[in-house]
Amino acid sequence: MTLQAGSYNAYGAATVATGTPRAIEYQVFSQVTGELNRALQEGKSFADLAVRDNALPDALRGQLLSLAAFTKNHTTRVLEREAEAGVLVEINTAVMRGLRGQAPDAGVS
Repeated sequence: MTLQAGSYNAYGAATVATGTPRAIEYQVFSQVTGELNRALQEGKSFADLAVRDNALPDALRGQLLSLAAFTKNHTTRVLEREAEAGVLVEINTAVMRGLRGQAPDAGVS
């Protein structure tokens, strides 16, 4: 199983999990942690975008790295109550659309 497939499975499972919010959150953490552990054991890289032999075009890699930096910084500001989370929801929605192969203005369900 690839790291990406494992991540999809972990998040996909969270959408159908039942139980208390705390139990569901525990389940997601458990699944993601298991996938991370398997990736570590297989010697997988967690910095794909920063690796020179990444198959993505350099421009796209740069854009994704910039997006990651923005997201990290903005998340910190949200947690410190210095910013709103709306833009992070918009980013996640756009990423989900892209992963589904949908046009930018298509709805995500």
